[in-house]
Amino acid sequence: MSKDYDITYVHHITFWSIYFIFNTLRWSHVHSDLLYSLKTNLIGFPIHIALSYFNVYYLMPKYVYHKKYVSYALLVLGSLLIMLLVKFNLTYYFVSTNVMPEATEVVNTLTLNYAITTMLGELYVVSFVTAIKITADWLRETNKLHDLEKRQLTTELKFLRSQVSPHFFFNTLNNIYSLTLEKSDKAPEVVLKLSELMRYLLYASNKPKQDLKKEIDCIQNYIDLERIRFNDSLVVNMNLSGNLENKKISPMLLITFIENCFKHGASQSIGKMYIDVNIRIEGDVLLFKVSNTIPEKRKKKKPSSKNGGIGLSNVKKRLELAYAKNDYDLQIYERDNVFHVELKIKV
Repeated sequence: MSKDYDITYVHHITFWSIYFIFNTLRWSHVHSDLLYSLKTNLIGFPIHIALSYFNVYYLMPKYVYHKKYVSYALLVLGSLLIMLLVKFNLTYYFVSTNVMPEATEVVNTLTLNYAITTMLGELYVVSFVTAIKITADWLRETNKLHDLEKRQLTTELKFLRSQVSPHFFFNTLNNIYSLTLEKSDKAPEVVLKLSELMRYLLYASNKPKQDLKKEIDCIQNYIDLERIRFNDSLVVNMNLSGNLENKKISPMLLITFIENCFKHGASQSIGKMYIDVNIRIEGDVLLFKVSNTIPEKRKKKKPSSKNGGIGLSNVKKRLELAYAKNDYDLQIYERDNVFHVELKIKV
């Protein structure tokens, strides 16, 4: 079958051809008469096909799927009785008056034993074909469901990637405006960094994984832009070690933690603020740790039972969607008036 599990005309023809050949050879061995087996199967198979398709494409959709089980059972029984009469007469007049040569005695009338045996055999074929159809339908619906889930997850991931705070851009634009008024030499550099950052944020979502080096460059640009806003009131230490070559990561994942430091740390502080960023690559594992001092007004508040705000909730959700459970470990905690985030992730 195709990847969509559609049953085509080729599948129908192939199935019935193989079944016909198998049945003819099987009964020719039972009767020791290939010609007789061929004749009876030429009569029987059109009946098999008609009954099977009548059940699969008419009776089941109209009655079983609408829970009309009694009507369905009566119609199946009626169809089997009609099939019995047709098969008996066709065999009697066109093949042999002994319609059941496998019996111990000659059967040339419509006996109860012949009726039960023939109807059970027909019911077996119909059930077999129905089972194939139900299985194909189930596989097709399951495949559609998985495709829908993938689309939903992709859409959700793209949405979560776009959640960098707009306040950052407003603040940066205000800083650029101030620099231009002062005719500062820093203005072109700030515009360039903002442009690079926005380009990354705009196009990073097009790929499920991005180069780790580009993600770190994005973090560096973000920090440089924020340094201009906070001037000497902010100290940022960033340490990087290990080989970045051929390492991939879900885009805009790490920058959320950095943004959280500025949003809930530096922007709420009156005194000196410290942010430490440590990035280390060991083999195919990234060890990422970021820490920021907690503002005085937050120290006085009762510790929250939840770690972080919307940004951290989003990044947790993104990790669940983009990575297997064993491919990452995220720890978020407060200790000695410092907020810590530690992420261990496969890259």
